[in-house]
Amino acid sequence: MSTRLALLLEYDGRRYVGWQSQSGAGLAVQNVLEAAAAKLAGGAAVPATVAGRTDAGVHAEGQVAMLELPGEWRPDKVRDALNFHMKPHPIVVLRAVLAPDGWNPRFSAIGRSYRYRILNRRARPALLVGRVWHVDQALDADAMNRAAQSLLGRHDFTSFRASKCQAKSPIRTLDRLDVTRSGELIEFSVGARSFLHHQVRNMVGTLKLVGEGKWPETAVAEALAACDRSAAGPTAPPDGLALVAVRYPTDPFATD
Repeated sequence: MSTRLALLLEYDGRRYVGWQSQSGAGLAVQNVLEAAAAKLAGGAAVPATVAGRTDAGVHAEGQVAMLELPGEWRPDKVRDALNFHMKPHPIVVLRAVLAPDGWNPRFSAIGRSYRYRILNRRARPALLVGRVWHVDQALDADAMNRAAQSLLGRHDFTSFRASKCQAKSPIRTLDRLDVTRSGELIEFSVGARSFLHHQVRNMVGTLKLVGEGKWPETAVAEALAACDRSAAGPTAPPDGLALVAVRYPTDPFATD
């Protein structure tokens, strides 16, 4: 008898090398979760699978993972026990439910949503340190949003993928890329079924060039068409990026 569980997680990614455990690289979010799960399994290893492998410094508000514990467990007890054993790490299980038959957090997903935030003011952040990209020169969010629309749809995103990206194909369909301003905060709302490595951060870094007037709006479409990483802008830092939600045909947490 074992219990397969779907977990909804949030975490502050600043002190971790990313979600994925990497030998000799430092502490990963996966390490913390699996260590806590092992305490519930009498010390046995409990591997966790995840919807999206966030990079070092990237945060999550709606990460989804799955693990299988030996024995019969109530999901709410697992949630509370994992949270207890993960203290004082800024990693929390928000919800735990029984995983549906045949469900996989990565391969069953039909959409992922990310948010990127820029703090656009002269003074550096105090309360939002590590959670935003601080840009002190004025940015035109409306121009950035107009330029962003040229990236929507199905394209070859070679210009916006990391050089070490391991995806077999650079073809992706971008469903949403909205850039809005609220006071000093500029927010990018991004949605797609899946993303290439660093795709969101590379798009943000490119659109910043438009916002500060270094690039015309039309240059973003030209960079996309070039299918060459050197044609696009720099990679934005991880601080401002958060995985907000993962969508499934049927929400496994809807019955929680």
